[in-house]
Formats: sequence, structure tokens, C-alpha cells
Amino acid sequence: MGWLSDETGLGKNPANFVAMTPLSFLRRAADVHAEQTAVVYRGTRRSYADYSARVSRLASALARAGVEPGDVVATLLPNIPAQAEAHFGVPAAGAILNTINTRLDADTIGYIFDHGEAKIVLADTALLPLVAEAIARMEGPAPMIVEVADREAGFEPSGAHAEYEDFLATGDPDAAWHMPQDEWESLALNYTSGTTGRPKGVVYHHRGAYLLAMGTAVTWAVGIRPVYLTIVPLFHCNGWCHTWMMPAVGGTLVCCRDITAKNIYDAIADEGVTHMGGAPIVLNSIINAKPGDRRDFDHIVEVYTAGAPPPAATLAAIEPLGFSVTQVYGLTETYGHVTECLWHDRWDDLPQAERAAIKARTGILMPFMEDITVHDEQGNPVPRDGQTLGEIAIRGNSVMKGYYKNPKATEEAFKGGFFRSGDIAFQHPDGYIKITDRAKDIIISGGENVSSVEVEGALMHHPAVSLCAVVAKPDDKWGEVPCAFVELKEGAEADEVELIAFARSRLAGFKTPKHVIFCDLPKTSTGKVQKFELRVRAKEV
Repeated sequence: MGWLSDETGLGKNPANFVAMTPLSFLRRAADVHAEQTAVVYRGTRRSYADYSARVSRLASALARAGVEPGDVVATLLPNIPAQAEAHFGVPAAGAILNTINTRLDADTIGYIFDHGEAKIVLADTALLPLVAEAIARMEGPAPMIVEVADREAGFEPSGAHAEYEDFLATGDPDAAWHMPQDEWESLALNYTSGTTGRPKGVVYHHRGAYLLAMGTAVTWAVGIRPVYLTIVPLFHCNGWCHTWMMPAVGGTLVCCRDITAKNIYDAIADEGVTHMGGAPIVLNSIINAKPGDRRDFDHIVEVYTAGAPPPAATLAAIEPLGFSVTQVYGLTETYGHVTECLWHDRWDDLPQAERAAIKARTGILMPFMEDITVHDEQGNPVPRDGQTLGEIAIRGNSVMKGYYKNPKATEEAFKGGFFRSGDIAFQHPDGYIKITDRAKDIIISGGENVSSVEVEGALMHHPAVSLCAVVAKPDDKWGEVPCAFVELKEGAEADEVELIAFARSRLAGFKTPKHVIFCDLPKTSTGKVQKFELRVRAKEV
């Protein structure tokens, strides 16, 4: 129903309504930015005209290989041009893109092949043994393998499968794309980490990806023709939708297969990278880079960081190096980031430590979202007092359609009309959210809640600490006590007694770690520390 008394003839028609889809960004860029550099990877440089033609070839080749609208096409690829092309080429064929984490085990990948019913998988040469083992564990029909031989990285085709460039050659560079008539059509299928069981398949629609991409371009002040470095894996929430965003602003996508401090500095210095994303571990690698890996550059690089709350010490150390860091927060179920720690001018003149503490906040909702707040157990907003804990609840256009083939889990996740994140937080009086922990990471010591994030933040101020993670260790007296796992900076020294005393000078006694273990921390491909592994180890201490 409209607002006017008579809306005869004022309905939707092809002239005034077109379904939102990120495919439209590239279709426009192929015309408006035809000669602009779209993709860079080592010695490869492609214009938007070339990029679009290759996407058309991929879509056409997939169709000729038997892929129909609604089918799933999987990828097991690092951040190389073929992965970016798949983000457009697969939906341009009407299919659903399933980018799979390259660090998963064969059993889990086999499960994802089965559950998603992938018809074709685009696989990097280095990952072919993993794909073969995964297929051997499948119960259903195996997907056809198209091998992507990354010649820029020194890989030659194995000869065992159709090779990607040969596969593209079977396609038509002028083929028409499948443009969705309904923006609720499925666009992508992304699987959660599955640390507590089989991963769940999260389904994205065209509308959500379009709006997140557009909203990011606005609120991140991306501007026209930015240069974006692919540090966030493109299999992780589809690279936070940034690959879909870049054609909308005529930007250049700089692909990075191996994420190292040297490669990051080289890309900034040689390609003029202006924007990038990355977990706090990436920021630490930049801060602690060897002198020989560093490069000079004369501009500020805008960085979105997520995956875990960045310690204030990390934020304070990276700004002077030429990086402006904004913390964002989201989940696989929200297409990536949906909150940002939006900066206000009134904070400009604060001391560095206070600025870093503010930047360590989780933030406020981004403009394409409707409501992100903290709820108590009854589903009511908690007071904005900077201390009352609750669960982050999310509502907006970039929330998943639901979990594939799992209506029960979908219903539970959307209970009360919000997506229930499982993240514990409080809200400041100005509305900014601050995560304290995942619900499963809260340590309950002697009846008191201990935030592992708070303890980690205290330890990160120690000059010898490069990275740390704190988990609960069972304790006969207190029930649980904090146990810290620490990576030291190269050449630095510290012992357990020293770090416990250092933390005690900054924290209440019950929050102070009772044990410190020095080791390399287990991490996911996106740089998140795998605390579930550390919890197992802590029980054995």
C-alpha cells in the first residue's frame, strides 16, 4: 500500500525496478572503465574490458559443461585472478558460488562437496591432492575438476584435468549473463568454520552482497579508482564482498597469493595500494617486519581489521607506520563486516593510548544495516552503561537467507526477529559496542566472568609479546582460571613469572593468568587463533 490515495499505474515495471546484483557493477565497469586496470597479479595486468570478457567466457564455459541456474560451483583457490573471476563468472551463469577454505581437511571438504552438491570445482594445482582425497571420501557424485595452474607462481598444469585457460577458451567472450530477476536469488554458499561439529552452509542473496558492497564504498570513503590488496581470503565471506565492490568504483584488485609482510610492503610501494583488510595478526606481521622486508611509501593505507578485537597496543604501533586502521566486525552469516568503529573528530587530539583504546571498540552498525545492538537473555536491549553484558543481535539487509538444508538451525539463529551472533559485548553510552568474548570463550573463575579479550589486551602491551590467546583452564578450586598461550617477538625473551607479574599490574587478581605457555599459536587461514585447540591443550597442563 502506498502513501497516495490513488496509485493506479504506479507499480513496478522494467523501467523503474531492477533486481540488485553485484554483477551489475562489472557490467557497467566494462563500459565506463574499459581501459582502467582491473586486476593485477605479479606480471599479470588486465583491464576491465579483459576482465569482463574472461568472466563471460567462464560463465559460458560452465553452461556448456552442464552447469544450470541454481547449481553449485565450488572453488579451492588462493587469492589469484581466477578466484576473482569466479566471483562474477559463476553467478553470471546463474550458478551459486561456493568458495571453500583451502586449509580445511579432506574429510570436511568432502562433506562440503556432498552437502552443497557441487557440479564443478575450480582447484589450484597445489591443492589437487587435497581435492582428490576429499572426493574419495564423498558419498554422492563427484564434481568435475577444472585445474587452475598458477603459472605466475611457478605451477604448470598436471595434465590430469581440464586446465582453466583451456576451459575458458571453450566459452564465448560475448555471452549474455544470467541477471537475476529476483534479488533474493541465491548468490553464494559459504560454510562456517565448523569447530564444534559439521560446518553449516550459509546462503547469500544478490541483494545483500550488492548493498554491503555499496555501503562499504560509502562509509569507508573508498573514493574512485582505489587500489585494493586482497589480504582477506576470497573464500572468507567472499572477501567481505570487496571483490564485488571494486568494479563499482573502478578500482584495481591486487591479488596476493602468499600473505607475508614483504609482499604487503611490496604491493603498497610498487602498486600504490590504498586499501586492504586483515586480521590483527596481519597488523602484527607488518609491525614486526624485518628491516629488509620493509619499503618506503608516501601515502596513508586505509585498513579494515577484523577476526578478533585488535589489542590497543597493536593499534598504537601500526599508525605511525602509515596505516589508518578501522576495526570492523561481522560473521559469515552477515557477508562479512556489518559494524565499524567510525571515527569522530572530537577524538583527534586525545593521547595516543586513548585513541588506540577507542579504535579497539567493535563499533556501530554500518549504513546498509538496520539494527545492531546488545540484548539480554530475554531479548531486550541492555543499558548503554559500558558494562552490562549481553549478546550482539543483528538485523539488516546483509544477513544470510539461512543455513542450507538446516531449517532448525535457521529458525534458532533468527529467534525473536534478530540474528543471534553468539558474541558477548556491552554498549557505551554513545552506542558503540565493545565485544568482550564469544560466549564460549568467557572464563568463569570463582563465579566471576573474565573476558579473555581483556586479558589478551593486557599481555599485548608487554614489549616481548607478538601474539597471545587466553582460554579457560579447569581448576579444582576456582572452577576455571585464565591460561595464556604466547608467541614472542623474534629475538625477544620473557618467562612465565615475568608475564604473570606484568598482567597482574594491569588486571584484577582473578583475571590474571595462572599459567603462561610459550608456543606458536594455531590459526585459521584468516588469522584467527583456534581457541578450541588451545582449550584442549590447557586441560592437559
